[in-house]
Amino acid sequence: MQNVPEERWEGRDEVKRRGDGASKRAGEEAERETLMMELTRLVQRTVKGSSWWERRGIDCSILAAAFLCLPPAFLLLSSSRLLWFSAGVLLMGVAHAVLTIKGTHLASHGSLSESPAWAELWAVFFIEICGSFSARAGVRGHIKMHHAHTNVIGLGDSSVWKVPLLPRCVYLFLAPLTMPVITPLVALAHLKGHPLTHVVRTVLMVSLGLYSQYWLLIHVSGFESARGALLCMLVCRAMFSVPYIHVNIFQHIGLPMFSPTGRPKRIHQMTHGVLNLPRNPVLDWIFGHSLINCHVEHHLFPFLSDNMCLKVKPVVSRYLAEKQLPYQEDSYASRLSLFFHRYQELMVLAPPITELVALQ
Repeated sequence: MQNVPEERWEGRDEVKRRGDGASKRAGEEAERETLMMELTRLVQRTVKGSSWWERRGIDCSILAAAFLCLPPAFLLLSSSRLLWFSAGVLLMGVAHAVLTIKGTHLASHGSLSESPAWAELWAVFFIEICGSFSARAGVRGHIKMHHAHTNVIGLGDSSVWKVPLLPRCVYLFLAPLTMPVITPLVALAHLKGHPLTHVVRTVLMVSLGLYSQYWLLIHVSGFESARGALLCMLVCRAMFSVPYIHVNIFQHIGLPMFSPTGRPKRIHQMTHGVLNLPRNPVLDWIFGHSLINCHVEHHLFPFLSDNMCLKVKPVVSRYLAEKQLPYQEDSYASRLSLFFHRYQELMVLAPPITELVALQ
């Protein structure tokens, strides 16, 4: 028998090891895909077994209730008594937050209607008229960037909410109060390069939303000066801006971050990079479950409404526990303390990239 050189045997062993490694990685990747598909089937089964009222009705009713709060709010603001006037400010602030946070979020995901035409109409109404922002830019930034690239550095890492030049107390507690003024200005900046028809529509819709509130404060609530009406608008629109900014950063920043070329598979990306806050009797209904206590579920299944995220929450948490995948939860107070004491590391310096070596 002809002798085979030793280095040729070593070469064959190396090829075999590489082949085994490739097969193992392919098997792990297939398993990860299977995990997401299996969870999707479980969630779809729950959704299909739910009524329209559960899928969309409850959330539409909350938005309708917010609209119904506006007439009494304008009437209360016409009172000369401090108690009734304060009640009017509070009622308008709550209604505005429901429409501009819960409403715009659901509309951006098309969760308010199965019809694409109606979904687009609701997006324009809630995002542009109520929220004073561009619907196209809002959907692109939230859906195509944040959700598609969750916690990926430079793409979906919530960097839009970072202002490294600001001290921590200013950023966490004072700067968010300027959002009612900054939002329409940012919307105008996002219109650069868009078709003229889109620019005109956005400007008209944003102007309609702002001017209609101002007109009603003057003619229904009886404000005698433009300064007073504008100040009331600012207070009502900024009422929940501080917790809104907090929620946006608490649920992602400080968790594992990934590079654009080294991200894990979707189920690992979302379970490692998204966090749920506990149920809150105020924020749950004003912001919506998908932004508070069901944020993990929302990122795994962004097409679901707030109420459906709450309904599938036990299914998702139980499945992730069975598969030994993380299900991240923390309290509002704990996250606030974390950001206050580690502001320089988390919000000023670039966060380190996490390498989930075992999952690659």
